[in-house]
Amino acid sequence: MFLVEPLRPDDAVRLFTERAAARAPGFHPASDYAAVAEICRRLDGIPLALELAATRVRALGVRELAARLGDRFGVLTAGQRTAPARQRTLRAMIDWSWELLSEPERVVLGRLAVHSDGCGLDAAEAVCAGDGVPGADVLDLVTRLVEKSLVVVTDGPAGPRYRLLESVAAYCAERLRETGDETAVRERHLRHYLALAERAEPHLRGARQREWLARLDTEAGNLRTALDEAVRRAAAGRSEEAVRLVTALSWWWLLRGRLTEARRNLTTVLTATTATTATEASTATTATEASTATTATEAATATTAPTATMDDTTRDPAPELPLLHQAFALLTGDRTPPPSSEAPTDLTPTDTPVPAPLTPDAAAPGLHTRAHTRALWLNAYGMFSVGDLDAADALNTRALARFEAADERWGVAAALGLRAALALVRGDLRALARDGERSRTLFRTLGDRWGEVQTVSPLAALAEIKGEYAQAERCQREGLEMARELGLRAEVSARLSGLGRLALLARDFERARDLHQRARRIAVEQGYRYGEIHADMGLALGARRCGDLDAAEAFLLRIRDRHAEVSSPAGDHLLHAELGFLAELRGDAEQATAHHLRGPGNRPHPWTSRVPSAFCLEGLAGVAALAGEPCRARPARPAPSGPPTPARRGGGPAVAARPNAAT
Repeated sequence: MFLVEPLRPDDAVRLFTERAAARAPGFHPASDYAAVAEICRRLDGIPLALELAATRVRALGVRELAARLGDRFGVLTAGQRTAPARQRTLRAMIDWSWELLSEPERVVLGRLAVHSDGCGLDAAEAVCAGDGVPGADVLDLVTRLVEKSLVVVTDGPAGPRYRLLESVAAYCAERLRETGDETAVRERHLRHYLALAERAEPHLRGARQREWLARLDTEAGNLRTALDEAVRRAAAGRSEEAVRLVTALSWWWLLRGRLTEARRNLTTVLTATTATTATEASTATTATEASTATTATEAATATTAPTATMDDTTRDPAPELPLLHQAFALLTGDRTPPPSSEAPTDLTPTDTPVPAPLTPDAAAPGLHTRAHTRALWLNAYGMFSVGDLDAADALNTRALARFEAADERWGVAAALGLRAALALVRGDLRALARDGERSRTLFRTLGDRWGEVQTVSPLAALAEIKGEYAQAERCQREGLEMARELGLRAEVSARLSGLGRLALLARDFERARDLHQRARRIAVEQGYRYGEIHADMGLALGARRCGDLDAAEAFLLRIRDRHAEVSSPAGDHLLHAELGFLAELRGDAEQATAHHLRGPGNRPHPWTSRVPSAFCLEGLAGVAALAGEPCRARPARPAPSGPPTPARRGGGPAVAARPNAAT
């Protein structure tokens, strides 16, 4: 073997700390254990590399040393002068191994370096074959490199994976650049992972969802590398691969809660595509006269083309790109206008949404395909998340009509699920039950566990409203199990908050606090801002009911100060109602009145006016009682009809023992 076997993590840390302590008196690894662990990980536990790194601790310290490992060949150069030449520097050690390889082994090893976090055999063959290396020889060459400890084999969800040690990968990347072969190799890498993303995309909605999620998760590093290459090509005027890749990966990003990453990538590609389109338009202008006859012929052909079904084959994927960008902007609370000369025209709400024709619009090729309508629906989902209920309803209705006309069952299930959520906000319990159950049944038939999870919130809320708390908890627990099964961290957070709310209703405040804290930790890790809001509100409600008014106020102010740009009318109403209840419990009638009057007056909406009015009247009744005006308090207290407000369900300010006459 050309390299000594890498050490296990604990053994690597032990060797490094022993050598560092010998070179740097007073060195205590416990104070910087994270940096020590990072050094050992990035040097792959290679004994010589660790010993070379230990010689730099006295001068750099472990934090600075870890930060400089991007230039590892320039840093790890201080070996013992009496050692053989190949053991004096990291580069010399790998140089020695490299020189002992055959030319085909060097070529394959260099090409493997373009992968991130390893690759499967299919990727190795697709990327490493060509230009002198027959595809049939790749497996044999990779096997030889494994035997020489230059390639590490690990288990993956689709079979063995082949990974270069980080130092070897850095060295081989330099060698690949020297050959002039890098551009062609990276292009093959991009083509392979673009094909993988497009092959995976339809399976992310259905019975093989879990399998393909795991596959894409394993290839996350390679997908990132492929997208970087696609963006570079887009900047040079070749945007097709970038558009196709972000379009194919969008649903994976959503399922994984990687919303900020999705928005950032879509922005980058949309910007590059817009620039490319502008350049192409300018170039095309000079050829307009020469192509008039051809254009007329094509237009006539398009007009008489046979009607198409909702199909995604042989089409330009660009039309849904602005829609996807807008949807993820909504889901992340980013209201920045899209980097395009035109806004997505399909987002304009209509007073009377009607089914659009399923044939591609001649003026906008690719519209009304399955992918385009799904992107339209995703905008409805985003509009709902920010509380724009009219826009959500209009877009969802339009998308549902198209899905039903095309018999697209997944889309119908998704749109019905969102319509159930809208029915919950309206207080239309009959529509909520009808649409929620139908959506769940469709998703279950399709084997789409994510879709089933989406029906949990409205159906659990329906059970809560009907006082069927055991059924609501069963629903939330089933959703939690499915979310964990698929690794849907944002949904795990949402389900934990749902269970926390039920614990509040049961007055199990300790359990409610624990569930909401767990939900918040996950939401923060995922960058799931709505999850943070829901968890913080649950913590605030629980703290108030336990009499910890300062803690309750801190949670509420954190919502107000950190998430104002993603707030919704309903959220604002509840926030001010809770601040009003706190002020009342502190005896501040003036402040309580201000909050209760501000709640329903802040971005009122006819769909949600009933619950905020109940909050307002509940609070104002408490203020009247506080001021010693029981006659005003009694008629102000709303009759408990319809869904109980959170204030009444969880024990509102009445816990402060108001006079009976006032309550």
